[in-house]
Amino acid sequence: MSIRAPEAARIEIDDVSLRFGGVTALDGVTLELASGSLHALIGPNGAGKTSLLNCISGLYRPSGGSITYSIEGGGERRIDRLPPHRIARLGIARTFQNIELFKHMTTLDNLMLGRHMHMRGGVLDGGLYWGRQQREEVSERRSVEEVIDFLELQAVRGDLVGNLSYGQQKLVELGRALAIEPNFLLLDEPMAGMNVEEKESLARFVLDVYEEWNITPVVIDHDMDVVMEICDRVSVLDFGRVIAVGSPDEVRADPDVIDAYLGEEAHV
Repeated sequence: MSIRAPEAARIEIDDVSLRFGGVTALDGVTLELASGSLHALIGPNGAGKTSLLNCISGLYRPSGGSITYSIEGGGERRIDRLPPHRIARLGIARTFQNIELFKHMTTLDNLMLGRHMHMRGGVLDGGLYWGRQQREEVSERRSVEEVIDFLELQAVRGDLVGNLSYGQQKLVELGRALAIEPNFLLLDEPMAGMNVEEKESLARFVLDVYEEWNITPVVIDHDMDVVMEICDRVSVLDFGRVIAVGSPDEVRADPDVIDAYLGEEAHV
């Protein structure tokens, strides 16, 4: 296997706030995400879930607080002021609520973009494409082929992404994130817009990523059946604040969560 084994890691979010003018998207969020659990972020629309992922991945810069990333045996590092490509290089990958792919490129080419940060050659090497650069691309392509096999994308590896079904495009985006070799995989509503069969398939792949590749997913989703079935730890946000953290059963029974999000039917 050419994809490296993920390292035990931790993301510590300490009193993070995020404001856009007079609008407060995150209000004193303190949360810990650690390897060894499949973590879900849930809450009503506008609760701040995507804003939190954007802060972790470097798309937003928090107005206050700090986000620290640590690898076992490798020390700690604040990441809340780093650009997205530096955070990805450290081992935090993500997918987006709205698919962000190069639709005029093939499945293989989109996944190869996830390996870009592992390549050492420059513009001149890439233009000439010989020697070290050629050997390097062949090596990185082997890693991508592992991802293609894992996600069962062999039949569409040479197809333009824009011609694929919605569910297949979601898998390609997941594959590009996996190609980065992350420790953490941030999934922003990965199953939104899918039919039941597609949801079941993607949920299986998320579980396999966690159980077979030891990558730690952090999932935002509104399908509570899926969240409660595959995740072992759940954090609930409401109006930019964390109102509950615990196991699915603990969260399902929390009165604040029932009142803010799940409703009484989820409690019975």
